[in-house]
Amino acid sequence: MAGVLRSTILRGIQASNKIQIASLSRAQVLATDIQIKDKVKEAKLITDKASSQQQLIIIEGKEDLSLVNGMPEEQTLERQVRIFKPAKNAMQSGTAGIKRWKVEWNTQQRWENNLMGWSSTADPLSNLQLDFATKEEAIAFVEKNNWNYILEDPKERAPKAKSYALNFAWNKRTRKSTK
Repeated sequence: MAGVLRSTILRGIQASNKIQIASLSRAQVLATDIQIKDKVKEAKLITDKASSQQQLIIIEGKEDLSLVNGMPEEQTLERQVRIFKPAKNAMQSGTAGIKRWKVEWNTQQRWENNLMGWSSTADPLSNLQLDFATKEEAIAFVEKNNWNYILEDPKERAPKAKSYALNFAWNKRTRKSTK
């Protein structure tokens, strides 16, 4: 787009015969910034007219992306996608990675490799997880690709009210004898 605008501006400047491009020198002023802005506006108008004259075919209805995504048709019809928000890691106190929604495909077929004992699969989607900022984005993506999905809402827990003073409370549960 920028190249088209630039060439259109140069053609307009050359056509006006105000500036001879062949006899440019460093001391000669090519155009003021106001003239350049005017030429850019003219070029934008020309490109807008050209783009509005193009006739586009508009297809109403839902797009079928199954032909484009490369997945065999029987796998798209049989497979289910799980949309979930991952749980917090129990081993760490941080909350990184639990605020985003994930899309995961169910695993089709796995077997144990006889040579190494590794778990093997012929399914490239079994190890794939997609990441989305909101639940609505994930659902829209899955519905756009015509996949069946299961939505798992996270179990939100209410945080317990704790205070530092409870560590030194003298009640039956925490009382210990020093004798």
